[in-house]
Amino acid sequence: MIVDMIVTNAKVLTMDPARPRAEAVALDGGRIIAVGSRAEVEALATPGTRRIDAGGRSLLPGFVESHLHLALGGAELMQLQLGGVTGFDAVAEAFAAYGARHPDMAVLFAQGAGYCCLGAPATRQMLDRISASRPIAMMAPDHHTVWANTAALSAAGVLHGAPMPHGHEIVMAPDGTATGELLEFEAFGPIIDLAGLKRLNLGIATGEEPATAPSAADRETDKTHIARGLAHCARHGITSMVNMDGNRYLAELLSEMEAEGRLTARVVVPFHLKPHMDISALDRASAMHRDFTGDWVRSGFVKMFMDGVVDSRTAFMLNDYPGVQGHKSEPLFAPDRFKDICAEIDRRGLQIAVHAIGDGAVRTTIDGYEAAQQRNGARDSRHRIEHIELIDRADIPRLGALGITASVQPTHAPGTMDFPIESMELVYHPHRWTDAYTWRSLRDQGAPIAYASDWPVTDVSVLRGLKAALCRVPYEGADDERLNLMDSLYAYTAGGAWAAHLEELTGRLSPGLAGDLVLIDGDIETTAPEDLDRLGIAMTIAGGRITHQIPGIA
Repeated sequence: MIVDMIVTNAKVLTMDPARPRAEAVALDGGRIIAVGSRAEVEALATPGTRRIDAGGRSLLPGFVESHLHLALGGAELMQLQLGGVTGFDAVAEAFAAYGARHPDMAVLFAQGAGYCCLGAPATRQMLDRISASRPIAMMAPDHHTVWANTAALSAAGVLHGAPMPHGHEIVMAPDGTATGELLEFEAFGPIIDLAGLKRLNLGIATGEEPATAPSAADRETDKTHIARGLAHCARHGITSMVNMDGNRYLAELLSEMEAEGRLTARVVVPFHLKPHMDISALDRASAMHRDFTGDWVRSGFVKMFMDGVVDSRTAFMLNDYPGVQGHKSEPLFAPDRFKDICAEIDRRGLQIAVHAIGDGAVRTTIDGYEAAQQRNGARDSRHRIEHIELIDRADIPRLGALGITASVQPTHAPGTMDFPIESMELVYHPHRWTDAYTWRSLRDQGAPIAYASDWPVTDVSVLRGLKAALCRVPYEGADDERLNLMDSLYAYTAGGAWAAHLEELTGRLSPGLAGDLVLIDGDIETTAPEDLDRLGIAMTIAGGRITHQIPGIA
């Protein structure tokens, strides 16, 4: 037998409780065939075996990114990045330089624009001062608000408003024209269309398919964006991902890329159910579950949004927002209807993933999952709640009791990475800080934990995510909600794989599982938490194929 590859001289963290540590791993046919000592694995090598000397570096299962937006993230890598840019003049200069480099773009689209990056709430008139004739727009870091100038609003056909579904809003001025602020996906969908991303945006904006069959050239354009995103993720050690927007079109593109040898990570794709859809639309979810079942592209779950985000005060709260009497926002699904929907999805044997940020949205989602279990009986459903940024203490034990996975993002907590600590004071009452970002409490009371980035909302880097998870300072009056290094690594590997029903395939380094590995450029256990983001990824291997490596690795 010719063994394809061995990785030796490594500090192997297998995430397999049967053998948590080792020194080497052997791969053949895209699968792990041995995990053990250096001598044991080297004995399997033949003249045709590729030998990789890890040089004492940490070797782990390939990272599982449990919540991202692959295609849109890949497209956004080409857009103007405004993260950390503040002040009107600095933003204007950034747009001017970007526009000069891209004279033919239909709209200059910027990402990562802070809610106060212009020094005051953004309006179309302020953006007109940056560009009066050329369409420009900028997206908030949370990807739930866009601001556009008059030229962009006019080109998109929304300067004078447009009918919107519940929860999506083109904010209007008293004179009957749009202010420039667009809240939630369908409101700013027309602006994204201007940027040539309509087809890839459908999965999150409407949940529908392209109205007409895309041409071969269009499909190739969209696959180029996906490939860019895949390469970016490979550089960060990611070998599996749960894409949190999607439709059949995206799954088809990914399947085509697999056949072409261009798919470098395993991708789980949902059917996105919108509040306005009839429950019969779930037939499409069942069809996707039937048709996409492979090791590299699969479906089998339904994604929904229960609310928006805290910064725009569209997250659904149990109590009023600070300083805004009478405003708690609203759930996007009526609670009783949501229970019926959950029961039907669960009856079909599909998994459910719901975006719920406010404590009101979290409770409504838990109630829906509980109703499904009461009507259908308990099963291995692994229904998930995405984000859980604020939760009422009474609801924490309900996740564990019902088997609900907490899919959370270490990088989202204000004060940990890219979101300022000041935002806590604006959106949460101080006495509720103890109920915000409660990952350890959720875990301790039985909820399975999966970690993710929500890229491109925040950096997809798992090492930065680990730093955020381990270096987070407890909020005033709150408990320490951090998980330790090994628990955090588990949430990025085996925990994420289990949450996505991928545990029979990946997430651990164990014979018979897929050859998905990540070699950290250093010793992750001896590195100080504040320095984890400096380590880098030395090599990424997906299905036995090297998808990323730095120079100097044999």
